[in-house]
Formats: sequence, C-alpha cells, structure tokens
Amino acid sequence: MTTNLELIEQWQSTMQNNYGPPTIALSHGNGAEVWDVEGKRYLDLLGGIATNILGHAHPAVVEAITLQSQKLSHVSNLYAHPKVIELARKLQSFTGEPSARVFFSNSGAEANEAALKLSRLTGRKNIVALEGGFHGRTMGALSMTGQETKRKPFKPLLGKIKFIPFNDLKAAKNAVNKKTAMMIVEPIQGENGVVVPDSGYLAGLREITSNAGALLAIDAVQTGMGRTGTWFGYENEGITPDIITLAKGLGGGLPLGATIAIGSCSTLFQAGSHGSTFGGNPISCAASLAAIAVIENEGLLKRNRDLEITIKLEISKNPIVQTVRGSGLLLGIVLKQDVAKEFVAKLQDKSILANAPASNVIRLAPPLIITDDQIFEFTKAFREVAVGYER
Repeated sequence: MTTNLELIEQWQSTMQNNYGPPTIALSHGNGAEVWDVEGKRYLDLLGGIATNILGHAHPAVVEAITLQSQKLSHVSNLYAHPKVIELARKLQSFTGEPSARVFFSNSGAEANEAALKLSRLTGRKNIVALEGGFHGRTMGALSMTGQETKRKPFKPLLGKIKFIPFNDLKAAKNAVNKKTAMMIVEPIQGENGVVVPDSGYLAGLREITSNAGALLAIDAVQTGMGRTGTWFGYENEGITPDIITLAKGLGGGLPLGATIAIGSCSTLFQAGSHGSTFGGNPISCAASLAAIAVIENEGLLKRNRDLEITIKLEISKNPIVQTVRGSGLLLGIVLKQDVAKEFVAKLQDKSILANAPASNVIRLAPPLIITDDQIFEFTKAFREVAVGYER
C-alpha cells in the first residue's frame, strides 16, 4: 500500500514548492467525505476551497461528465455547441438582465483578467480595488489583489490601481472619479478571512460608481453558485453590477470560469478582443449544468441558509470563539487567540478538513449537500478541540 508519506516525498521531488508540502494524499471521495491513500476517512469542510459545490463524485455530475465525454470533449471557439449556450442562458437568467453576455474561461483569475480588459475598453485606465481583496495570481488579477505579501515579490505590477479600505463608503467616494474605469469588490472577502461588509455597502458602491460613470465588477468567484444562499452573493443589496466574475463552484468540481457583462458593458468585447482555448469546454459546461439542476431541484439555496444558522449557533457556544461570520456555507470562525493554523491541524487529527486564511480565522466552505449528521460530527469535533484552549 502506498502511504501518505511516500506520496508527499514524491510530491516534493516532482512538484515546485509554491504550495508547500501537503500533509496527506487523498485518493477518492463521496459527497462531503474523502479518504486518504491509507484508507483514513475525513469530513471535507473546505470543498476544494469552495469549488466542489456538490462534493465528490455526485451521481448527477458524474453522469453528465460521462455522457458528454462520449459526445464532444472539446471544440474550439470557432464553433458553438449546445452545452455552452445552455449554460450561458442559465447564467443570464440568474442575473435577471436580458442584456447580459457571458465569456467563459477556466478559473477565477482568468475571469478577473477578462473583467480588467473589459474596463480598459471603456477608454479609461484607472482601477479601484479593496485592501484585503483577492482576485487571483495572474499578473493582472494580482495587480488588483489588495494583499501586499502576495503582490510584493512580483512588482512592478500594473499601474493606475488604487487600493482603499474595505467597507468604507467615504473612502470609495473619494477614490472613484471620472477617470475610474472599474471598481472591483468581493461581496465577502474569502481569502482575507471571510470578512463581511455592512448591509448597504454594495448598494453604496453601486451608487458611487454609477455617478462617476465607472464599471462596478462583483467578484463572485468564492461567493457564487449558491454558496451564500443566492446565486452570486450580492442580490440582497438589490443592485445590478456591470460585471460579475465566477469560477470555483461554477464547474461542479471541474475547471470553469465566467465573466458576465451587463448593459452597455456587454458589447465592449468584439471579435478578436479576447479568448480562451478551453473556456466553455463541453464537459465542464455539462458538469456545471448538472450541478445547477441539483441545487435548484433540491432547494439547496434555502437549505444552506438554514445550515448557516445551525453552525453559527453551535460553534458560537465555544468560549474560544469570538464570532462566526459569513453567509450560507461560506463561514469564518473568528477565534479569540491566534491559533487558527494549529486548531485546523488538530481538527484534521479528528478527521475534519478546514483551513486557516488568517491567524485567528478558520474558514468553512463545505459542499451544499452536507448532511445534518455531518454538521453534528463537525461541531462535536470542534468542541473537543476547543476544550484544550479554555482558560
């Protein structure tokens, strides 16, 4: 039998070190559960960092992938195919805007690169982004990422990008002007520790950008696909953005990104403006459509809002917990001590997978199909670990 240690050693001898060495090697999964190569079972509360929206090996997704692979695995964007059109129409319907037009890519970074290029086509050059925001690691997306530790090694990056504090409408009003091409914002800053703005913040940004004639781009890569209880994560604010970017859960576990342009913004790209070889791949589109159908048919948008309440109530009972923030099944457990990384390691010892995006925050992004029993398993394990930190 191959061991975790053997595969980790092979990883280190073949892979570049940008991720650091993994702690375990996973072999297979089913729903919200995964198994390592030694046969140990874990409850996956990270979901590929909000990517496996229906967990692992969901029958509907597996069937869709299998059937599509027997028909068309890939076609160039010189030709149309039914699945990409069906998915584009579905995303268009979620926006509620007939003017919406979709560009497909493979990842969130690529979706945000496309948004950046769209903004340049307005004739303006300046971008306003948020401190703590994360939009990807390609050079354009990284240029808009408000995390200095990620940006510093790769400078000089794109110029004319101004960073302002998150959740500060006064700062936004001072920064956005007639030279601003686009403001880009996440409804919840996932990589910054699941940081949630005040109610009315996104609506305020919409008013500010509209008054200046600037585009408002919503980066819904982590909040999208129903994870926060709505399809994109901004709907409760009652706004219509100019651009929405998606990835992660969009592909049902397969690589797929999308940049949705709305209104006059939707006509900025013309033939030859931009492209993606694998964007809108038939198999990824089929997986996405299958995942969307399950979310709709099983009422998972409402269910994950119910689970949010359950998790917040149970986890908040632990003395080490300061608060639990987030929406739906994108949650950040804020600890009173800077021990999140150590805490996550102890959870893994108890067969629970999560991660620590900040020194005092544990992030949860489980599949939407997680069961009540599995939630109980997690809250019990969390309580057992938390006891060791009580003073």
